[in-house]
Amino acid sequence: MSSEHRSGFACFVGRPNAGKSTLTNAIVGSKVAIASSKPQTTRHAVKGIVTRPDAQLVLIDTPGLHKPRTLLGARLNDVVRATWSEVDVVGVCLPANQRIGPGDTYLVQQVAELRRRPKLVALATKSDLVSPVRMREHLLAIGALEESMGLRWEHIIPVSAVADDQVDVVADEIIGLLPPGPAYYPDGEITDEPDETLVAELIREAALEGVRDELPHSIMVVVDEMGLREGRPEDKPLLDVFASMVVERDSQKGIMIGHKGSRLRDVGTAARMQIQALLGTPVHLDLKVKVMKDWQRDAKSLNRLGF
Repeated sequence: MSSEHRSGFACFVGRPNAGKSTLTNAIVGSKVAIASSKPQTTRHAVKGIVTRPDAQLVLIDTPGLHKPRTLLGARLNDVVRATWSEVDVVGVCLPANQRIGPGDTYLVQQVAELRRRPKLVALATKSDLVSPVRMREHLLAIGALEESMGLRWEHIIPVSAVADDQVDVVADEIIGLLPPGPAYYPDGEITDEPDETLVAELIREAALEGVRDELPHSIMVVVDEMGLREGRPEDKPLLDVFASMVVERDSQKGIMIGHKGSRLRDVGTAARMQIQALLGTPVHLDLKVKVMKDWQRDAKSLNRLGF
């Protein structure tokens, strides 16, 4: 081998909707991190794994850092900071179609204040939405953060995950910053998340589509039971998934079920297609809606739900 094998961990940070999950998916080439147009959809540090002959990059998809209003918010922020201090590279997503604002500088400052600071890469995301002139302004503004925040960008890269523009450049440059090391995961694995976690996230993603804005934070999905149905021929497997969507109030339960159960059916159908695509097995999905009063503010509920 001409060059040594590199391996390590990276994550993307940015304001809600800065394009973090979409970029993670584009680099991994598969749907491992849920992408939704609603802020705070990512709740787990889902890892996407990119294995190449010369390197292995493990991408960690963290929740967005935000000023917490609930106990859940505070715990999510702790997850984020713990992740940042463990990774080798942090890619800061600064969407080109928006000016750099206080939310961005707050984030960059939080990363800059870590005791063990990872290498930093600035990503001008959503490059397909702006003109070359606007992009030049944006790149200059990103460059100016070095002096004002006392940090150093290893690279500043315009990228569009949606238009598949420069996605491979981002992957190459991040891999170039990783230390020499062995592969941590076997080839062919794209995530180490248990199937149950991925299934729960896909159901939650389907549930968030088209729901009014007050619901996203209040929906949690728990996979109660999941397994292949017994007594079926080997060439005709069926995966049974029993899952509950947990909300905080009875009124939200009504919204999730919909008129004569129509909304629940739509969510179930959309989620089932996604789960089948992910696991490659026909799926029977049994979906219920449960109310757990104010679970985001209750330590016992959060512990039960795995936070």
